[in-house]
Amino acid sequence: MNSQLHFDKILAFLDGPDSPDIANPIHSTAGAANYGFKGALVGGATVFGWAAPLILETLGTDWLQNGWASISFRRPTYPGEELVISLDATGPQEFLLKISGTDGNDRLKGEIGIGRAPWLGEIVDTERSKAVVSQTELPILTLSVAPIGQTLSPLGDSLSVPDAISYGADKQRSKDDLFVGEKPIAHPGWICARPIRFLHHSYNYSPAIHAKSRIQFFGEIQAGDSIVTTGTFVEAYERKGHTYGVVDCSTFNSLGVEVIRQRHTTIFAVGERE
Repeated sequence: MNSQLHFDKILAFLDGPDSPDIANPIHSTAGAANYGFKGALVGGATVFGWAAPLILETLGTDWLQNGWASISFRRPTYPGEELVISLDATGPQEFLLKISGTDGNDRLKGEIGIGRAPWLGEIVDTERSKAVVSQTELPILTLSVAPIGQTLSPLGDSLSVPDAISYGADKQRSKDDLFVGEKPIAHPGWICARPIRFLHHSYNYSPAIHAKSRIQFFGEIQAGDSIVTTGTFVEAYERKGHTYGVVDCSTFNSLGVEVIRQRHTTIFAVGERE
């Protein structure tokens, strides 16, 4: 393995419509402007997904079955920015991951590796349970009602083959048969966003900004397979005008095997920028 691998400059793109009517208006020009941002924010899971080709080239597909990632989003990523994705070896099977702009500032920074993550034991291991249908009227998530220490409503669904291919091809512009072939698996970017869908299964909140992710891969999610995600709301706090929530969750396949364990940190109440 080379001590450092990196892509040439890539051009950031918005992976959805630029409309304030989308579910999370922070990903639209008008919606983001209301909170002091200069443009629509590209979703954090999408940005992380852009690193997948380099990660797989470096660590191989074993990373999707027995690997991990711990990342934080340091600055907003805007459509049209030129970015560099880099991996620097910090150990035999561990790398420092960065996605940086031409201004020298990191948009994403973290670590990836093969095997069990050193922090895996810190994540609450919520047992598998039967999926629950989402309520018609969901409560609004606020700091005062955040269900700290409580398990959330289990989310059951499946990633269909057409949806898996659409995510890989349209949301990530991938040409990898792993994600856009006849028998696709869930893209790492889709997996990174799974806790967002899980939290929205119990609470209503918007706009929101993805702050951090920790992901442990135990296996692949096959498109078309039924999956269930269970989890626990771990923490809520305020920092620099924003309100954060931390959720730990596990995703199980149709055989009841845990394939993904994650810790997701989100800003669920966005403060205005100066």
